Amino acid sequence: MNPLRVLHVFSSLGRGGAETMIMNIYRKIDRDKIQFDFIVNENDCKYAYEDEINQLGGKIFCVPKFSMLKFFSYKNIWKRLLNEHPEWSIVHVHYPVAAAAYVGMAKAMNKKIIAHSHNTDNKTGMLKSYIKTLMRYPLRYKADYLFACSKQAAEWMFGRKSAYIIKNAIDSNEFVFNPKIREHKRAEMNINDNFVIGHVGKFHPQKNHEFLIDIFFEVKKKCAKSVLLLVGDGPLRAEAESKAKNLGIADSVIFTGVRTDTADLLQVMDVFVFPSLYEGLGLVVIEAQASSLPCVISSVIPDEVRITNLVKFMSLHKSAEAWAEKILQFANNMKRVDMREEIKNAGYDVKEQVKLLSELYTQLLKSSV
Repeated sequence: MNPLRVLHVFSSLGRGGAETMIMNIYRKIDRDKIQFDFIVNENDCKYAYEDEINQLGGKIFCVPKFSMLKFFSYKNIWKRLLNEHPEWSIVHVHYPVAAAAYVGMAKAMNKKIIAHSHNTDNKTGMLKSYIKTLMRYPLRYKADYLFACSKQAAEWMFGRKSAYIIKNAIDSNEFVFNPKIREHKRAEMNINDNFVIGHVGKFHPQKNHEFLIDIFFEVKKKCAKSVLLLVGDGPLRAEAESKAKNLGIADSVIFTGVRTDTADLLQVMDVFVFPSLYEGLGLVVIEAQASSLPCVISSVIPDEVRITNLVKFMSLHKSAEAWAEKILQFANNMKRVDMREEIKNAGYDVKEQVKLLSELYTQLLKSSV
């Protein structure tokens, strides 16, 4: 018997929170019963998880980046794909903007539709935001199931319609604090006994790197032996590098680029700082807590991300100096412990979410029989 085949639709397939969450699920799900394929809305030659997806039995299909100016040609590409792949029983939409082009066709072919909200904003300029809102609005009525990573993400995308909260689960075993890994990585990166402030995220306006560098500038004034570790890449990286240089702190800022060893790099850090302008939840904050790492994060992030007492919220209206003072409270080597039980009790261990998602997929398919 062939497995139920679920098509996941993303704008890109990098190491962002939504993609990482689905990969966490994919690794643990019973692939004899449920298999994943992926459609990516960008013309890239290589995707972060491509080799692993192929090994797990999935396929990746690339379509051109969605544009209203090419709406009908985009729609025709989807029509061809849906006709060529009748095995796709469920279309799981993580990129809602383009959904208007294909959801109607998919439903006419008896595909089940899941709309999944991963964010609470999309600050891309007034006109673009308005168009995106119009494009995704019908999904709340056309989708068979509505999913969201938090209550705020659900309300932002679906209004007051009820949605399943699918927690951004992780394999907590990967993040258990290990002093040997910490020591080895610190030596490898020549960090040694510095106070390390860390951040993981794409260099994108949402992640607020400019303010983060201002914060570190204030930290550096009071703690000379401090380092800022920035994991990730993106369009604003050069701007961040330039700012660090102009402030005279470039020698203390490490830009790692995209890494596959995020769990190990969290071991290196002493405090995790996340001053995002908006987030659906912030998967990396869950990972940081699993690594027993103190987290100072912006107060706009949904409160559901605080699953341990390691998280401290700070208003973005507070000064960089105020953020620095909060961060420096963790400069005295807090004791880090095994947090697996706390992660599991909060429902963020991947095994629980694999079980829930498997049941929902199966239930959805049965409803069409």
